[in-house]
Amino acid sequence: MSRRRGNSGFGGRGIIAATGMLLATPCVAAVSSPSQLNPIEVLQDAADAVPGMDGELSTTLNILVLLTVLSLAPSILILCTCFTRIVIVLGLLRQALGTQSLPPSQVIVGLSLFITFVVMTPTMARMYEEGIKPYVDGQDANYAVAWDQTKQPLRDFMFSQLEATGNWSGVYMMLNYRGVDTSDPGALNRSDVDMLTLIPAYVLSELKVAFLIGFRIYLPFLVIDLIIASMLVSMGMLMLPPVLISLPFKLLLFVLVDGWQLVAGSLITSVMQPEAVQSLAGAVAGGGP
Repeated sequence: MSRRRGNSGFGGRGIIAATGMLLATPCVAAVSSPSQLNPIEVLQDAADAVPGMDGELSTTLNILVLLTVLSLAPSILILCTCFTRIVIVLGLLRQALGTQSLPPSQVIVGLSLFITFVVMTPTMARMYEEGIKPYVDGQDANYAVAWDQTKQPLRDFMFSQLEATGNWSGVYMMLNYRGVDTSDPGALNRSDVDMLTLIPAYVLSELKVAFLIGFRIYLPFLVIDLIIASMLVSMGMLMLPPVLISLPFKLLLFVLVDGWQLVAGSLITSVMQPEAVQSLAGAVAGGGP
C-alpha cells in the first residue's frame, strides 16, 4: 500500500515537471502570433523538451494529437468546406416549403454532412496523400513541410470557390485590415493570403452564395403562396389561412419534380473543384490573387 502511494506521488510530481517544461518551450511564445502557429511544431517542441523522448512523439502525445484533431474537426468542417453552403440552402428550402420542423434539423445536418463528404473526398484524399501520409511513414521528417503540404489542398479548394464566385472583396477587406496594400490586386499572389485571412473571407463568400441559391429556391414557392392567397381573397374566404391550402400544393409540386434530388445535385455541381477552376484559369485571369 505504501509503495502504491509513493508511485502516485512520483507520478504527480512528474506531471507537474513535464507541464513546467512544456510551458517553458519556445512554442508557447509563438501563441501570440496566430498566423505563424503550427500545431505540429508545437508538439515537436514539446517532444524535444520532455526527457526520454529523444525528439520522438510518444504514445501520450500521439493521443493528444488525436484528441486535438477531433476537437477541432467540427470547426474545420464547418468553416473550410462546403458544409456552410449546403446546410443553409437546405434550411431555407425547409422554410420555403412551410413545413415548420420537417424534415428535422438532425436530418438536414446529417444530409449536409454526407454531401460534404462526397464533395470534399478528392481534397481530403490529397491532404492525406501529400501531407499526412509522408509524415506518418517517416518519409518527410520536417514538420513545417508536412504542415504546408497538408493545408495546401484545402487552400486550393477555398481559392477555387472564391475564383468561381468572384467574391474577392472579403479577401481584400481582411488584407486591408491587416495592413496589406490591395490597391493593385493584380500584384497579389495566393501566397500573400495566409489561412488567418483566407478562412473568414471564404466563409463570407459561402454565406453570400448560399443565400443567393436559397433566394432562387424560394421564388417558386412564393408564387404558389401568392396565387392561393389571391384566390382565397377573391372567394371571400378571408378567415382561412392560405398556408393550409398552399402547403399541399407545394409538397405535390416538390415531389413531382423530385425536388430533394434536384436540390442536392445542384448543390454538388455548384461546388467547383480545383482542377476544374485551373482549366478555366485563362478565362478569369486577373480576377483575384
